[in-house]
Amino acid sequence: MAKKARRRLEEDEEFHSFQFPRFDDEQFLAHEFEQTYATAIAFALAGGMAVVSYLIDRANLPAVLALAAAIAILVASPFLIQRLRPLSSEYTKGDWAGLIVMMIFGWLGLWFVLLNVLPT
Repeated sequence: MAKKARRRLEEDEEFHSFQFPRFDDEQFLAHEFEQTYATAIAFALAGGMAVVSYLIDRANLPAVLALAAAIAILVASPFLIQRLRPLSSEYTKGDWAGLIVMMIFGWLGLWFVLLNVLPT
């Protein structure tokens, strides 16, 4: 009896074997190019935030103003990206999180470089 049960299980596995879905090259490339454009916009915004933060620091204003300006730009950035890139409605939560994290670290990195490289 055990042999018959094994045969049935093997037959069921063959019948219900997994089939990979068809990979859509065009859709994948379109999404990757869209992410490239959004990343370029995010880095441009990070550069703008860094310059604004540097100018606030250079004017001897409190550093809290630089933080407030950066947070305001970070909050507005998804809306700006949605206005500039119509296909941004297809972005996942991970895509948005990646863009925001790149903007934060890009802003901090460029701001620190500007503070250390340019004379005060």
